[in-house]
Amino acid sequence: MSAKNTNTKNTKRSHPDEIWIGLVSISDRASSGVYQDEGIPALQTWFGKALSSPWHMESRLIPDEKELISKTIVELIDEVGCDLVLTTGGTGPSRRDVTPEATLAIASREMPGFAEQMRQISLKFVATAILSRQVAALREIDDHAALIINLPGQPKAIQETLEGLKDADGKSIVPGIFAAVPYCIDLIGGPYVETNETVIKAFRPKSAIRVKN
Repeated sequence: MSAKNTNTKNTKRSHPDEIWIGLVSISDRASSGVYQDEGIPALQTWFGKALSSPWHMESRLIPDEKELISKTIVELIDEVGCDLVLTTGGTGPSRRDVTPEATLAIASREMPGFAEQMRQISLKFVATAILSRQVAALREIDDHAALIINLPGQPKAIQETLEGLKDADGKSIVPGIFAAVPYCIDLIGGPYVETNETVIKAFRPKSAIRVKN
């Protein structure tokens, strides 16, 4: 089975601080048309609300095949030039769940803190979150680097892990993982990403914050 590219064409960066995001939904049934994929639309909607700086999305819908998952991530980073690649699906304990292995197979360094925090957030809602095997890692090539994060497959869980836990007034109780993503992208040489603080506040040390003119 081959990947489905949901973008009609690739374009060049329109702004030096435009982040290119690769979204990979991994599902045998969705990729074969048995049901409608929900992961990519959920992420597209979330980024539309969460980012205040320019961004571009490249998406792929593929089956649970280890070599294809690895190949797709490599394509998005090495050829397309994505700074961030998010996958959804394929992180459970079943034999067809191979997304973590496919991710680590093409990664240069693991970033375990992201996965640890995702599980801690999800455990607040469901005990079976402990079964999740999500990983996060960097892929570094000669002139480019990108952050890869395996997200849950369900839209509700995707939003929870990205945004974290909030109280009734919308105040953050437990930070979501995306709070650390913009600074990570800074550190690996990517664009300066800014967020809508009503959705998720990006954390940076004071020395790394750009002063707006």
